[in-house]
Amino acid sequence: MYIKRAIEPVIESMINTFKVVLITGPRQVGKSTTLKYLLSDSAYEYVSLDDYNELNIAKESPKDFFMNHPGKVIIDEIQYAPGLFREIKFRVDQSDDYGQYVLIGSQTYSLMHGVSESLAGRIGIIQLDGFSLREITQDTFDKPAIPDETYLNADRKSIHGLDLWHTIYRGSMPELIKNKDIDNQQYYGAYLRTYLERDVRTKTNVKDLGMFFQFIQVLAARVAQVVNYSEIAREIGVSNHTIKAWMAILEASGLIALLQPFLNNQLSRVIKSPKVYFMDSGLVSYLLRWTSPETLMAGAMSGPILENFAVSEIIKSFHNAGITRTPIYYYRDKDQREIDIIVESAGHLFPIEIKGTATPNFHMARHFSVLERAQGFRLGPQLLLSKVEKKYYLSETLIAYPIGAI
Repeated sequence: MYIKRAIEPVIESMINTFKVVLITGPRQVGKSTTLKYLLSDSAYEYVSLDDYNELNIAKESPKDFFMNHPGKVIIDEIQYAPGLFREIKFRVDQSDDYGQYVLIGSQTYSLMHGVSESLAGRIGIIQLDGFSLREITQDTFDKPAIPDETYLNADRKSIHGLDLWHTIYRGSMPELIKNKDIDNQQYYGAYLRTYLERDVRTKTNVKDLGMFFQFIQVLAARVAQVVNYSEIAREIGVSNHTIKAWMAILEASGLIALLQPFLNNQLSRVIKSPKVYFMDSGLVSYLLRWTSPETLMAGAMSGPILENFAVSEIIKSFHNAGITRTPIYYYRDKDQREIDIIVESAGHLFPIEIKGTATPNFHMARHFSVLERAQGFRLGPQLLLSKVEKKYYLSETLIAYPIGAI
C-alpha cells in the first residue's frame, strides 16, 4: 500500500526545474518507494547500485555505465559511486533538458561533497524524512508551520481520536506505519545495526562502533536540551573534538537536527550552543528503552520527548515544502528566559512554546515579550502548542493550538 507523500509536488517541480535532482535523507524513509511511484509511468529507467554488477561498472567506468543506461535514469544508492558525479556533469552540460537524472541517496559526507564539487547550480536537492503527522493522519494541508494567517485559518483535518502518545512511540518510519504487526523494538534494533555497519563503519573514520552507539544513547537522554559537548565527552571518555565530529555524522545522516539559538544585536546574554532533537520519536523511545506508549507518557522524559516530537514535525513541514534550510531557532539567555521555538518569516518572529497540558495559560508565554526588542523584526502571532483539541485564542495574539495539528 502506497501512502501519499506531502513532498510529491516539490519533487515534480524540481524535475521540471533542474537538470539533476537528488532525493536524500535517512535510511528507510521511503525515498526509493516515492520515486518509483511518482515516475512509474514515465520514461525513466530505474537502476540501483545495490546491484554489484551495476556498482562495479559505475565505479570502474562511469562512461560505460551511462552507455548501458543512455536515457533518463533514476540512480538509487548514488552514495556508493560518487565518481559518477563528474560524468553526470559532463552529460548534462551537453543538453538543455531538465530532469535528466534523478538520484537517490542516504546523506553522507562523501555524497554531499561530490554534489557541491561537481553539480553546483545544476542540481535540486530534496530532503525526505519519515512520515509527518500530517501524512499519517492524511491531512492535505501542505504549508510549512509558520503561524501566520494562512496557517491559523486553514481548514484542517480533524484530530479527534488521535492517540498522540501512540504516534510518538511508534515513530515515523514507513514500514512501521504501514504494517502494524512489526515490533518497534526489533525494527529499531535492526535499523541501528544497519546504520552503524553500512553508513558509520564504511563511510566515516569511526573505529569503535560500540562507543558510537553509546554516544547515540547519551544524546537521546539529552534530547531537547542545549548541547554540552564537554559533559558528553566526559561521560563517554572521548575528546570534545570527537563528540563534535560524531554529532556532525548524525546530523548529516538526517537522524538528528541541531536547533541554533536566535541571535540579535539587541538581545544580550544569549546561550549560543545548539539544542539537539531526533527526527524520529520512535528511535528516541527505543534508545531510552521505553517499552510502551503508556510508560513513555508517564515517564520522566515525557516533556522533552513531546518537545522533540513537535520540533521534528515543524522541521518536516518545511522539508516537505521544499525548504531545506529551515528558519527555526530557539531562545535562552543567562537570565533563564527561554522560548522553545522561534520561526522567522518575512520580517516577523513567531514564538512557540510546547506544553504537555490541555489547559494552557498566559504565564506559559511570559518570555515571548523579550523578542519585542529584536532589531529588524516584528512579533507575529504566538502559539502555545499543547494537548488542546482545537485552536482557541487566549488573547488577540496568543493562541492555544493542538500539537496534533502541527
